[in-house]
Amino acid sequence: MRVLGIDPGLTRCGVGVVEGAVGRQLALLGADAIRTGHETDLPLRLLGIEQGIEEWLDAYRPDAVAVERVFAQHNLSTVMGTAQASGIAMVCAARRGLPVALHTPSEAKAAITGSGRADKAQMGAMVARILRLDGPPKPADAADAVALAICHIWRGGAQDRVARATREFARKVELARAARGQGRGPRP
Repeated sequence: MRVLGIDPGLTRCGVGVVEGAVGRQLALLGADAIRTGHETDLPLRLLGIEQGIEEWLDAYRPDAVAVERVFAQHNLSTVMGTAQASGIAMVCAARRGLPVALHTPSEAKAAITGSGRADKAQMGAMVARILRLDGPPKPADAADAVALAICHIWRGGAQDRVARATREFARKVELARAARGQGRGPRP
């Protein structure tokens, strides 16, 4: 599975692509940040983020996209910018029919370090260790995006399998009911 992780932000939108599967060595394919200037008008900044994400999607052709779930912060303008960048990321993925998963920072921290309260240094060290790198990806936003991709491979794949199994079971139950003449509708 190849996952594009996205740490949304208006000034620096972290992106990172990881490939692998549960129980196998993961590989970092790329990591960086899409940057926009403070002085640029908001619509143009969002356009720059969209173009940058599209370039990453073209270059790496991921199977899924993992985006950091926006959570309330004290600075409303930061939350708004993060939410706008997050929306752009989801639209880019949806345009291509790619599944999108949202993971909170604490979910990613717990998946990577075992603790939902890990600090940036612990996260960076574990990302480097998991991927057998000399150090964490740079800049820090890229490292966060890579952590989201790892989290999705380790957690999202299992969640997807459970969801598929649940849908398949429900389908079989409906087929069995229909075969016995016990559909959900009223009986004549």
